Amino acid sequence: MQIDILYQPAYSLGVLKLEGNEEVRVEGGSMVSMSQGMVMETKAAGGILKSLARSVLGGESFFQNTYQAPPDGGEITVAPALPGDLFSLDLGGENLMVQSGSYVASAMGIEVDTSWGGAKTFFASEGLIMLRASGTGTLVLSSYGAIHERNLAEGETYTVDTGHLVAFTEGIGFKVRKVGGIKSTLFSGEGLVVDLTGPGRVLIQTRSTQAFLSWLIPQLPKTSNSGGGTSVTFGS
Repeated sequence: MQIDILYQPAYSLGVLKLEGNEEVRVEGGSMVSMSQGMVMETKAAGGILKSLARSVLGGESFFQNTYQAPPDGGEITVAPALPGDLFSLDLGGENLMVQSGSYVASAMGIEVDTSWGGAKTFFASEGLIMLRASGTGTLVLSSYGAIHERNLAEGETYTVDTGHLVAFTEGIGFKVRKVGGIKSTLFSGEGLVVDLTGPGRVLIQTRSTQAFLSWLIPQLPKTSNSGGGTSVTFGS
């Protein structure tokens, strides 16, 4: 499979070019277009129990779509739900912990599930849930905003806001904590952070969906009923 990523980093589009009869697994809702002759099959990847865990615990689709190219090859394009970037990497002995919602597509040799002992630590933090990607092949991830990669040396610690974390190498030490005391947590505009200790790689997104929603929700119009009529007010 050959992958070209276009229009980075704001509105990235991934062009996946497949060999004859080659298959690729794509998260539901991520397909943008495909060439003639591509065959799609929808199924619970990994079986009912793994799909249920990925859906309930990981926030991913219960069903995933598998696309197979015709004998002469084919093309499928994919994109994330939010404005942002795409990032492709080849796994081969490196397992990756991936933020729920960042998974877009993968080669058939990649397995994505929630069977990771450290996941419970993240379950309590701002709804952040990590998926475990393992196996051999190409993995395509998305971000809200651009992706910034940081490679940590042995013993190096780096702190990331949990809302900006996309993925990190399995085996990296981590500790989720409040950014400061009660006052800092309530009034600084920051939530929880995670201290990551190398060696390994860390992928960070330059925008946070939680920060965006914190700005957006107060701006939404509010309706009220008075005297039999309905009025609409906007947040300031």
